[in-house]
Amino acid sequence: MFTIDKYVVAESLEEAYELNKSKRNAIIGGMLWLRMGRKKIRTAIDLSALNLNKIDEDDESFKIGCMCTLRDLETHENLNKSFNNIFHKSLKHIVGVQMRNLATIGGSIYSRFGFSDILTALLSLDSYVELFKGGIIPLNEYVNMPLDNDILMKIIINKDGRKAACNSHRISATDFPVLTCAVANKENEWFVVVGARPMKAKLSTFNLNNNYEKDDIDNAVLKIIDNISFGTNIRGSKEYRQILADALIKRNIDEILNGGYYAD
Repeated sequence: MFTIDKYVVAESLEEAYELNKSKRNAIIGGMLWLRMGRKKIRTAIDLSALNLNKIDEDDESFKIGCMCTLRDLETHENLNKSFNNIFHKSLKHIVGVQMRNLATIGGSIYSRFGFSDILTALLSLDSYVELFKGGIIPLNEYVNMPLDNDILMKIIINKDGRKAACNSHRISATDFPVLTCAVANKENEWFVVVGARPMKAKLSTFNLNNNYEKDDIDNAVLKIIDNISFGTNIRGSKEYRQILADALIKRNIDEILNGGYYAD
C-alpha cells in the first residue's frame, strides 16, 4: 500500500508538470499498480479536472486522452470499427471489467510494462504519444525512451487504412499473458508486434508483393522470430515463447488475409 501526504487536483497541465518535477511526487490515474507496492508519495497529482478523459475523432485520427480508461477503448464503437475490433479483443482478457473501468490508458502506456496487451496492439498501428513538453513522438520511439517527468497527455492513432488483428496466450483466463501478438497490414507492408516475451513489446516489419506464396509468409515470420529476443520466466520458457510467436503471428496474418475482421 502507498501513503500520500498531500493530494492536489491540478488546474492546468503546467501546474501538474511543475509538481511532477519532484521524484517524491506522482501523477495518479487508476492507481491499480501503484497500490500493489509500498511507496510514500509527498504530493499526489490528479489530472481528472483537465478534460483528458475523452476520445476525439476527426477524418484523420483518433485522439485519446490519458485519463480514458481501458474500458473506454474496449467499448468505443468507432475506434473498434476502424481497426477491426483490435481494442476490444486485446483488452477483454485483462482481469475484469471492474479493473478495466479504473486503469487508465495514460498510466498503461507511460509505464511501458512488458506484459501490456494494449501496448502491443497500439504499436501495430500508426500511433503517437503527445507529451506536454516533448510534443508528438511516434509510440515506437517512446517505448524505448527512459522514464522522465514529462506528462503523457494523449495517444494519437492515425487512420491510415491498416487492417489489424491481435491475440495472446494465457495459462488461465484473466492471468498475465505468456505472449501477446498484434499484426497490421497496409498495402504490401506488414507490421508485427510481439510482447510479454517477457519483455516490452517489439515492432518488426516486412513486405509481401502481390504474388506472394505461403513460403514467403513462413520465411518472413521465421526471420522476425530470429531477430526478437525471448526469455524465460515462471509462465514459460524461451523456446515455448518462440513456438507460440510463430503460431500467433501466422493466425493474425491469416485473419487479416481472410477479411481482417474478428467477430466476437
